[in-house]
Amino acid sequence: MTDEITPELRRGWTTGACATAATKAALMRLWGGAFVREVGIVLPKGETPVFPLALAEAGKGWARVGITKDAGDDPDVTHGALIVVTVRPSQGGIVFQAGEGVGTVTKPGLPIGVGEPAINPVPRQMMTDVVQEMAAQYGKPPDITIEVSVPGGEEIALKTWNPRLGIAGGLSILGTTGVVRPFSCAAWIASIHRGIDVARAAGQTHVAGCTGATSEKTVQALYGLPDHAMLDMGDFAGGMLKYLVKHPVARVTIGGGIGKITKLAQGAIDLHSGRSQVDFAQLAEIAGVPRVSEANTALEAYEIAGPVLAQRIADQALAQVQARFGAAGITYDIVIIDRKGSIIARAGA
Repeated sequence: MTDEITPELRRGWTTGACATAATKAALMRLWGGAFVREVGIVLPKGETPVFPLALAEAGKGWARVGITKDAGDDPDVTHGALIVVTVRPSQGGIVFQAGEGVGTVTKPGLPIGVGEPAINPVPRQMMTDVVQEMAAQYGKPPDITIEVSVPGGEEIALKTWNPRLGIAGGLSILGTTGVVRPFSCAAWIASIHRGIDVARAAGQTHVAGCTGATSEKTVQALYGLPDHAMLDMGDFAGGMLKYLVKHPVARVTIGGGIGKITKLAQGAIDLHSGRSQVDFAQLAEIAGVPRVSEANTALEAYEIAGPVLAQRIADQALAQVQARFGAAGITYDIVIIDRKGSIIARAGA
């Protein structure tokens, strides 16, 4: 028997890092007269990646560079996308514009104002720093328009949370460190937080976090909630609830299948199958049916014990949430949904 060695996952670079590198290379052409084959930048935490140019075009008074995004081993929907920056002189200062495939902010609550290109603060600062660095190097005033585009970005954005967050027309240019950590939970949780910010800014007093598409559809129909009230919680109940305690709304609904809600009822706030497990002995105890302890899944336990078990799970889940996250004065309720989208138990409604 040989020991298996798990290879280290390869990190990648954010769209913001790619846009920054493209900005630098484009300015070198605009102000220096020649394209380079590859360009290096310094990221906020000191990393110094080098990016090969995938596109290089120029004309009188403008230069354009494209960098192909490499997300490493992260399953990022923008992996392989071409991040294109066109630079040209501005009437004064640094001006950001959204080109093809980059969205525009249409709802308050995001870190970028309504009507602005969806280029987040850290990438803006990274590109600003590069403009100032290159301006000093070439003896030019830092008066530049930076247009960022992502060919095909509008279609890619449909696979993200952007439409729900009110980012219209394409992708966001993201990144806080410039580095994509493989399979990181941080980006998902950050998106949940932004969803809460948008809902609050819109005056929404009732939001819902669901574990999947089926439960989300059922809960949204049950309460007639608008899209911006629906938070893509997934497995990250804790990430959602902790943020809501600090940024409360009047009412929060948690919806999901019996397996995920069972974990919540048993005290887990990360509901991923690899990070929390169902305690079937405890399920048998609350069901009053010893045979439940032999079940392989929470669904099988429900099939053995019937509706009484689902209701007790919902009640217990509500009690757990109230005990841990009730200090903010939020009213919580729990909705358990089967695979067909039917409600099998509710608590707190």
